[in-house]
Amino acid sequence: MKKIFIILLILVLPISCKPIEDDTKLSPVTDNLPKKEETYINVAGETIEERYLTLEGYKRIETEENSFGEFLRAQRLKPYGEKVLYYDGREKNKKDVYDSVLDVEIGDRDLHQCADAIMLLRGEYLYSIGKYEDISFNFVSGFKAEYKKWMEGYRIKIEGNHVSYYKATEPSNTYEDFRKYMDMVMAYAGTLSLEKELEPINIEKIKIGDVFIVGGSPGHAVIVMDMAISDEGGKIFVLAQSYMPAQQTQILINPIDKSISPWYSLNDKEKLITPEWTFELDQLRRFLN
Repeated sequence: MKKIFIILLILVLPISCKPIEDDTKLSPVTDNLPKKEETYINVAGETIEERYLTLEGYKRIETEENSFGEFLRAQRLKPYGEKVLYYDGREKNKKDVYDSVLDVEIGDRDLHQCADAIMLLRGEYLYSIGKYEDISFNFVSGFKAEYKKWMEGYRIKIEGNHVSYYKATEPSNTYEDFRKYMDMVMAYAGTLSLEKELEPINIEKIKIGDVFIVGGSPGHAVIVMDMAISDEGGKIFVLAQSYMPAQQTQILINPIDKSISPWYSLNDKEKLITPEWTFELDQLRRFLN
């Protein structure tokens, strides 16, 4: 669990990712999808777009320049076959969970779990395009942590149930400043708070950057990293997650239809089944800005 040094009644609830039991069995639907074992992986690829080839009859959806979708699709990956590392340096050797690992620095604290990985991706994106004023996340307590205040030299003080800003240093906006701010966010935010910040989206309108999320205890979240579409309008997508304890972000395999893995299709599906969590289709959310 995260080491959160705050006595807030609302934080008594665990906010980290935890598996749930789900005995639902869904038969893989492969209509209009490849029915033979093929590989859609270019092991030499260094980004999501380069490593994962689209299925026959599908083409990647177009993304706007400097969009969140373009940013996610271009995420760099560790060399193929490398293991996910936990925050303490141990390897995640659990089989049939992930195909590749994002090349992300997660620090040596137990912070970078499921919602944290998604918030970091969102924060990194906004930081990369200079939209510093849009970088803000709510703590589970409801406090709004704004990076623009952090840039101005303010820091966040937590005293019992009271959370506030205080002037601590001169204005600064280095990448190190940003990551220290994100460490603060990851310590005091989670699925419970992130779910409330996101807008519900109809599954038919799914796009890159959308998040399947269950807030609370237990809770979990995964993010859509890439998408492709067929001439008939069929959609396939790639998912990523972190988990607990804190670990590097990973591209998930498709446990239900391994013939198209790591791509997912929801054609005639009633739920989204991932290796470590099952989501209802109405649990899709989107960042507002």
